[in-house]
Amino acid sequence: MAKTKTPRKHTKLGKDKRRKHKHWQVTVFYKDGERFARVYTDRAKASKFAERQRKSPVVKTARVLQVG
Repeated sequence: MAKTKTPRKHTKLGKDKRRKHKHWQVTVFYKDGERFARVYTDRAKASKFAERQRKSPVVKTARVLQVG
């Protein structure tokens, strides 16, 4: 039996007509508790950077978020 998904909440990011390109923030969390963030305008480049960082033994996790 397939479960029905609950609808997602809509944010204001999609409603802003002035926006010409989207921004993607890569946040890298290190095992010692430090944090580093970098912003890209291309999602592919952001994902590539996050994947490259995840390979490092000192990185706990890396995530990509769309920001304003």
